[in-house]
Amino acid sequence: MEWQAKQYSVFDEQRSRPAYDLVNAIPKINAQNIIDLGCGTGNSTQALLSRYSEQSIIGLDNSETMLIEAKKRLPQINFKLADISQWESEQKYDVIFSNAALQWLPDHASLYTRLVNNLTKGGYLAVQTPDNLQEPPHKIALEIAASEKWINKIGHIHHEERHSVEWYFSLLKPLAADINIWRTTYFHFMNDMNDIVEWFKGTALRPFLSLLNENEREIFLEEYKSRLSQEFTELPIGGLLLPFPRTFILVKK
Repeated sequence: MEWQAKQYSVFDEQRSRPAYDLVNAIPKINAQNIIDLGCGTGNSTQALLSRYSEQSIIGLDNSETMLIEAKKRLPQINFKLADISQWESEQKYDVIFSNAALQWLPDHASLYTRLVNNLTKGGYLAVQTPDNLQEPPHKIALEIAASEKWINKIGHIHHEERHSVEWYFSLLKPLAADINIWRTTYFHFMNDMNDIVEWFKGTALRPFLSLLNENEREIFLEEYKSRLSQEFTELPIGGLLLPFPRTFILVKK
């Protein structure tokens, strides 16, 4: 299930907006050691670079393909290949940042606790994760995968468990000097239904498409597009709006 950097970057500007919003929400501190977990193509790292010096930032990802693009984008940044689900450092960080990455990982109780424990006193954990599993693009993909035609090939695919904001607050409040959680829905303009399909080909559809051959992918995507088209209404001026809810968590140690 290797990431396709080119596909992911098709909507680079829209995908980067939450990263800049998260960076701007971090209170001003003298941050000398910053790590971007799940940095991908470096779009989130670039958001950090708008606020902090290049010497203070490390980008970490488990995809060589994504890191190649990140290094092209920001050759001055120190990028490293590592599995963030296992990441733990002897060094403490002033800012641990993660934009749209932790939703792919299991056991958030252990993961988030470990991340807070890797902060310096007064440091910040800043996380943004998509909160859109109840939106049509996700629900329809799972429904198609569970249908008779596809169940033997991709019916077993599932999303890692996600939790309510109340769950995250209850987990993190005992570890925090301060905690701030909010939810924002972005409305991304798409030219047509093909754009929406292309968006999710770069993320949520990856686990399904990676197990299908070329012909099967075309059939799956055609069915997916047809089902999705019933859920969206074209704007009077043309084009579509893609609602995309996201949860933000900001924890001070």
